[in-house]
Amino acid sequence: MIEDHLDPSRDPMGRLYRAHPWHGVFIGDDAPEVVTAYIEIVPTDAVKYEADKLSGYLQVSRPQKYSNICPALYGFIPQTLCAEQVAERCMERTGRSGIVGDGDPLDICVLTERPISHGDILLQAIPIGGFRMIDGEEADDKIIAVLQNDAVYGGLTDLPGCPINVIERLTHYFLTYKEAPGSTTNQVEITTVYGRGEAHAVIRRSQADYRAHHGALEKLLASTLR
Repeated sequence: MIEDHLDPSRDPMGRLYRAHPWHGVFIGDDAPEVVTAYIEIVPTDAVKYEADKLSGYLQVSRPQKYSNICPALYGFIPQTLCAEQVAERCMERTGRSGIVGDGDPLDICVLTERPISHGDILLQAIPIGGFRMIDGEEADDKIIAVLQNDAVYGGLTDLPGCPINVIERLTHYFLTYKEAPGSTTNQVEITTVYGRGEAHAVIRRSQADYRAHHGALEKLLASTLR
């Protein structure tokens, strides 16, 4: 339940301040099988929004290029980071070298049959797979998940069970969403479409990267709450 992650008895500071969606929201006790996701944009958005890293408020990143509309709910998994361990996994799986993490929280797309009209929300998602995406020389994995208890997608447990046209739609979006007008090159590539097991491994590594870079923040928060 979302309420469990925002329970004031668990986080008394939540009564006074809005939690930072990256650092102040709990990923969930059942991660990586079930994760809390912070949604930044929805399929009806013609503008790309993203959370400001410093303040946590949702800000305008850029208008979507051409007719590129994200075909699923899109955001990130709190208390994750794409850094050394995520990059290492990418190099292990692709045989490439010189890959680094993009320094952002781990991205997630959430499939649901129900229209959700705006971002800046939290939900519970079940990861079923992902895309191993490389942007320039940066690991930029996209986890694919389903909304917990969704009537249509909620029964999916692994990416091979997802309709192929949905996967193709997501693939096309991520391969083209950064294209500049008149550009003939594409710096983004998807090297692998992977299933649930690999998605869990990437999430665990992103959690380890977060602890390595923001462990002091976690300890400070825990000390404050005590």
